[in-house]
Amino acid sequence: MDVVTEDRLLGGRLSLRQPRRGYRAGVDAALLAAACDADPGERVLEAGCGVGAALLAAAARRAGAAFTGLERDPEALALAQENIAANGLADRVTALTGDVTRRFTDLGLAPFDAAMANPPFFDDPGALRGPAPERRGAWLADEGLSAWTGFLNKAVREGGTVTVIHRADRLADLLDLMAIKAGSIQVRPIHPFADAPAKRVLVRAVKTGKAPLRLLPPLVLHGRDGAKHTPEAEAILRGEASLGWA
Repeated sequence: MDVVTEDRLLGGRLSLRQPRRGYRAGVDAALLAAACDADPGERVLEAGCGVGAALLAAAARRAGAAFTGLERDPEALALAQENIAANGLADRVTALTGDVTRRFTDLGLAPFDAAMANPPFFDDPGALRGPAPERRGAWLADEGLSAWTGFLNKAVREGGTVTVIHRADRLADLLDLMAIKAGSIQVRPIHPFADAPAKRVLVRAVKTGKAPLRLLPPLVLHGRDGAKHTPEAEAILRGEASLGWA
């Protein structure tokens, strides 16, 4: 394994050991965690949890919920398990070997109340200049985005929620795929600047939901005033605010 660094999340409340090279957790993981709206007593699954950044941050935000992460890469999984223990969350957070290309039922787990994921952004190797080997699994979805949405839908009970963060230019694909088995879809655009197009979208669907699509107010990450983040984004990244749903 490459050299590991120890970083802080949620304004220093959490520690995270992750490889110095390769895929490193960032704003996307923090936003996914902030969008998790599990109630006390509910069970949440994260598919592709990596070293546990979103998993741990969501658990810290939702103290009454239990979380399970799935990860196919053994080195990332080992770090996720170390991070869970180091942050004192082993009583309600676990990380297991799992792959979205396999059937959810193979895991022997009961359906969850909620599932979330930050799927790889590309499923066509020709659309991406070759990533470094240590980044490939995080950037390229071997079975395509449909494998991720299909697995997440199978992983939740009827009335359960599925939340995904992805590239804004894949929104049409996400809506098509998530609408197959889910409804009551809500979309929150994430803009780098108020005057720039959205680069990310958070999409939340309810399994068997019937409500019409809702496009929510955007989150703007940066201002033109030189500050690193807008006050709203800073509060969310520090764990002082959540990304709520309508």
